[in-house]
Amino acid sequence: MTQHLRVLVIGASGRVGRMLRRYWQAAPPRGIALTYQTRQRGEIAWDAADGPDALAAHGPFDRLLVLAGVTPGPGADMAQNELIARACHAAAAQVGAAHMLLASSSAVYGTAQNRPYSEADTPIPTNTYGKAKLDAERSIEGGLPTCALRIGNVLGADALMVNAATASAGNPVHLDRFADGRGPLRTYIGPGTLAQVLETLLHAGDTLPGALNIGAPMPVAMETLLEAHGAPYTARPAPPEAVQRITLNCGALDALHAFDPDASTARHMLDQWAKLGDAP
Repeated sequence: MTQHLRVLVIGASGRVGRMLRRYWQAAPPRGIALTYQTRQRGEIAWDAADGPDALAAHGPFDRLLVLAGVTPGPGADMAQNELIARACHAAAAQVGAAHMLLASSSAVYGTAQNRPYSEADTPIPTNTYGKAKLDAERSIEGGLPTCALRIGNVLGADALMVNAATASAGNPVHLDRFADGRGPLRTYIGPGTLAQVLETLLHAGDTLPGALNIGAPMPVAMETLLEAHGAPYTARPAPPEAVQRITLNCGALDALHAFDPDASTARHMLDQWAKLGDAP
């Protein structure tokens, strides 16, 4: 009988969590048995304020995949990111897990350089969200092996596509235009591709490094995404503080995971979002 990795997914009700769950419901991961946690509904109801013991009571598990976190918004308490990370890390040790994947963000790197960021670069976050995610990473150094996933933009969970979904001729998306006539360039990944990557990383377990950049192999221009989506947009001169290129060097991930040849294309990522995103 095949032995399955018992994986607890923390944060299954967030925008990314919902898309991943839909993917895995349609295509269950090979050799992995998934259990989902949400704050209000799901197989396990838990909040970080309940503490690690309350979560550990649902074990045992072989891996924890922590997607939960607080993102920028009115009244958002960014300090919760550290609380969530620490509670999950403590619970993971109690349930006998051998490894934990923690969703972090490319925002930890900041915006100081014009080349792709690698895991060897010193994080210098420039906003509250990036600092909170870096604090979360650093709060769990030592003990149970953990890999911080420094994720770029997950298509369908990013602000650009959220705005594109409701755009109209009278309410177009506003996109910065830089001196070369182009818009922002970012590292993206489709939600289905992210699910496949996570399966690879869950199997790899404690052979993973402490931090890993997560994105499709090639970055994509935001106007390319909008044009492929068919969303109306207007280009406006970029303000002085705007940054055109924020991209990730995903070579370490590419060495671990076999990407589909079209994983970086706008059409492929948009098709995944159409299948896995929230119905309008």
